[in-house]
Amino acid sequence: MPPRPPPALHLPPEDLEGVTEDTWLDVIHKMEEVYSKLVTDEVELEEKNAQLEQSQQFIFSLLSSMSDVLIACNQDGLIEESNAALCELVGRSEQDLLGTPVPDLLADTQSVLRWQLAMYHAAAHEVAVVELNLRDAQGLPVPVDMSCTPRHNSTGRQVGRVLVGRPLGELKRAYHQLREAHDALKLAQQQLLHSEKMASLGRLVAGVAHELNNPISFVLGNVHVLQRYGTRLGRYLEAVHQLDLPAPIQALRQELRIDTLVNDLPSLMEGTLEGAQRTADIVDGLKRFSSASQGKITPVELNAVVERAIHWVQKGTAPNFEIQWTRGPDCHVSGNAGQLLQVMMNLIQNAADAANANTSAGAAAPQLRISLTQQDRQVQLRFSDNGPGIAAAHLSRIFDPFFTTKSIGKGTGLGLSISYGLVQQHGGHLTCANLPEGGAEFTLVLPMASLV
Repeated sequence: MPPRPPPALHLPPEDLEGVTEDTWLDVIHKMEEVYSKLVTDEVELEEKNAQLEQSQQFIFSLLSSMSDVLIACNQDGLIEESNAALCELVGRSEQDLLGTPVPDLLADTQSVLRWQLAMYHAAAHEVAVVELNLRDAQGLPVPVDMSCTPRHNSTGRQVGRVLVGRPLGELKRAYHQLREAHDALKLAQQQLLHSEKMASLGRLVAGVAHELNNPISFVLGNVHVLQRYGTRLGRYLEAVHQLDLPAPIQALRQELRIDTLVNDLPSLMEGTLEGAQRTADIVDGLKRFSSASQGKITPVELNAVVERAIHWVQKGTAPNFEIQWTRGPDCHVSGNAGQLLQVMMNLIQNAADAANANTSAGAAAPQLRISLTQQDRQVQLRFSDNGPGIAAAHLSRIFDPFFTTKSIGKGTGLGLSISYGLVQQHGGHLTCANLPEGGAEFTLVLPMASLV
């Protein structure tokens, strides 16, 4: 608003006693000074009003942007200020909340008692953290973690309280998301460490397998020759013993227990041959475990691979093993059909061995459930058995080479290691877990092939 001009002055007549023209000039000069000061004060006042308006707008924008609920009350607990988050939560306008006692917003007696205790601590210039149940727009209790602090005026005198808090549902949701992210990070770290460990072991066992292959071949070849030699020696000794041998020879025969030795030779040879063959199988498994070759890569229809694996396992080692197979929609993955068949047969055979090992009283008949699903260009196969499950101490080692829970002579500990490596070569991952109702579940995830 522009300043008003000074009023027009009319000089008094000359005949006023004691008043000269200089006196009137001094009066006019003083009036001009007062008017100038008035204009300056009015400009400063307008500037301060503008600054105050900006500050109020800034504070209002902060209150409106806060996701936490805010209550400012006086010493008697009457609301003097609130924000949009509180209005939205309780379903009331800011004007309606003005002058409302804070206990009127609480949903139960316990919250009122906690509020009174927080007011007591705040009166002693202490910060109190308290959980209050506010009544929302539907009249339902909403737990809010509130921080109650004293509020002071410009002279430092306490004039009320300030409560700031966030609904616990949001905190729990944020904590749940943080925990999920942490678990995912731990799983990724474990998979990375396991991949590095498997790669290092692959390089190590490749050399070991190569070095063992030649001596095992010698042993196998020599044992087969010794079996033939033993048969010939047996026939020769049998013919010799039918002769009328001198008494010293007969005594030496009894002393050296030649008959027992000849009878034991076939079983000794068979045991040696079995051990050598088992060692050869282990070496062969090591070679497959350490092999980086993918073989011929073609689109493979996974349902057909699973059905073929079920057929061979039931036809061979587990004819009475019940398998419930839920065929999924046709899906193709890029890979080697033989290697994928090896993985499926290994998982099915392990499930059969585990389920058959569950000999506890009242145990259900051995059973395996296999299901195939598709999601986000990935195919997921689940192998769920009703066996005894996997001990917690063994879960982290189940894919380690040479680790097995089977009895001595029943497993080499390489099947799951080889399967794990083959699945990784196909761009997927293989995991295991125990089911809540008992038994173990292996989950195989592979990327689907893009068929043109």
